[in-house]
Amino acid sequence: MARKFLYLIATIIFLLVAAFALYRLFPQQIFAAAFVPSTEFVKPQAVETSAYADQKMWFSRPEITGSANPSLWTPEGFEPTAAPKVAVFYVHPTSYMKREFWNAPMNDKESQDRARIFLRSQASVFNGIGQIWAPRYRQAAIGAFLTDKPEAQMAFDAAYSDVLAAFDEFVAEIPEDMPIIIAGHSQGALHLTTLMRQRVVTRPLADRIVAAYVIGWPVSLTTDLLALGLPACTDPDQANCMLGWQSFGEPAEPDLILQVYAASVGFDGVLRADSPMLCVNPLTGVLGDEAAADKNIGTLVPNEELTDGVITPGLVPARCDDRGLLLLGGEPQMGNYVLPGNNYHVYDYPLFWANVRADAERRVNAFLAR
Repeated sequence: MARKFLYLIATIIFLLVAAFALYRLFPQQIFAAAFVPSTEFVKPQAVETSAYADQKMWFSRPEITGSANPSLWTPEGFEPTAAPKVAVFYVHPTSYMKREFWNAPMNDKESQDRARIFLRSQASVFNGIGQIWAPRYRQAAIGAFLTDKPEAQMAFDAAYSDVLAAFDEFVAEIPEDMPIIIAGHSQGALHLTTLMRQRVVTRPLADRIVAAYVIGWPVSLTTDLLALGLPACTDPDQANCMLGWQSFGEPAEPDLILQVYAASVGFDGVLRADSPMLCVNPLTGVLGDEAAADKNIGTLVPNEELTDGVITPGLVPARCDDRGLLLLGGEPQMGNYVLPGNNYHVYDYPLFWANVRADAERRVNAFLAR
């Protein structure tokens, strides 16, 4: 499984790097032509909540065991828990790189295989404390992020409708008193921000949330946070709070991301402009914090042949800057697939794999001790 995991990661990263390299080398219209769907948007048929009672609608859930469940993957030295304390709802990032459709078909093998890889490198951090539920969903195509066409928002809305149906089924099936972690990355984190506004902000469900890991998607501390129903995590032992970060090597060149962020409207209807973004340091679990590399208990690093992955401690420091970016104090050697601008987006979880795992366990214990 480890071999297949890292081969597929190489494919994913290569595609993303090629996409962002094109963006830097060629005009916007050429890049959009390569990735933005040119077909008419066809709204996917709505999925009822009950559809997610079917095990086939999930990559991971408790009944799926062994190698069939990608969230159960662990590097050497770690094992999934046999006694879960919480239920984890995880939404994977964009894995559909084609332009044939605005939303990925459920039967698209390439995107489904890539999603399983993200589950192995990201959702697996939570398998030490919880049972992971990771739905399949008709994600928006990568091209939806590269255009202001109305079809793009329609694609995101359609993808979210699947996520919402899956979450409602998840809540209906787990024990009523079981604590919950919600987590995701990139497009998955985007959908979590909508889910939090529609579901998590309400009681009594909000009281069951141990933490929300909204990683790889910008959240404004001033225009967004209040609407999401959870405060930022300001203490490593705090429960019922929210974490987020976006990783950049140094020197960082985040201008493209910051320009889009500044022009966007927050959840309170006000432009985000230069408002600071949520940055909880994954090495310490504290908002706006700084930590040396010796605080990093384990980065998930592939070997040169991409045939296996190992946990390497003390490799990467991290500090939150005034803008809310997580800076890595240099250019960590994670491979040759860092995105332009020294953007380590693909590695947001692997850079801090063991720390995030420990962070989740610490917050679960704090939640249960209340």
